[in-house]
Amino acid sequence: MLVNINAVSAKRQNALGELGELSRSRIFLSEFKYNRGAEIYGETETADYIYQVLEGAVRSYKLLFDGRRQIGAFHLVGDIFGLENGAAHRFTAEAIVDTTVRLMKRRSLEHVAETDVVVALDLLIMTTGNLQHAEDHMLLLGRKTSLERVAAFLLEMDRRLTAKSVMALPMSRRDIADYLGLTLETVSRALSYLHAKGILGFLGPTQRQIVLLDRLRLAELDL
Repeated sequence: MLVNINAVSAKRQNALGELGELSRSRIFLSEFKYNRGAEIYGETETADYIYQVLEGAVRSYKLLFDGRRQIGAFHLVGDIFGLENGAAHRFTAEAIVDTTVRLMKRRSLEHVAETDVVVALDLLIMTTGNLQHAEDHMLLLGRKTSLERVAAFLLEMDRRLTAKSVMALPMSRRDIADYLGLTLETVSRALSYLHAKGILGFLGPTQRQIVLLDRLRLAELDL
């Protein structure tokens, strides 16, 4: 289920963060709220919109032929997603928790980019950033051990989440496992190992709040 919060012109001050120049463009924006677990768009659906996370978190994933799920990316507050190089979405996007996203018509953005060099450059930066993430993820899945994968994930979340002392993960361990290409049990063992070694600590009953006690040792595991 989704609820339309408002639909406004991009002339408002809080236009898309990474595409700040759009605040002076003729782009129509809408904000929608998705409940936890709700689908934002499905694989093969027409990619008519581009999205930005305002609150909450989103996962993009594919279901494999044998029923397994492979998560390709987590989209956190401020992230822009759904920008495709074709006419259809290649992944399904789903709200991990109650989430609010901003929508922008893809065709409108492309039209502005044709005449606005700054917007065109922003799109290029976003595209190359997505490519870099895909390459890093491919390396992680193909060449790293299970402990190295978990260490790499924690370092990635440490860079992307804004809390200074506590890393509040919106995703479950099952999500982490499906992102890293591991089993739930393997992820749990790796986190327990890092906890026993004094590299991280847990807060709360769900253990989704993590305190990184030794970032240097964690980074060494990701070498």
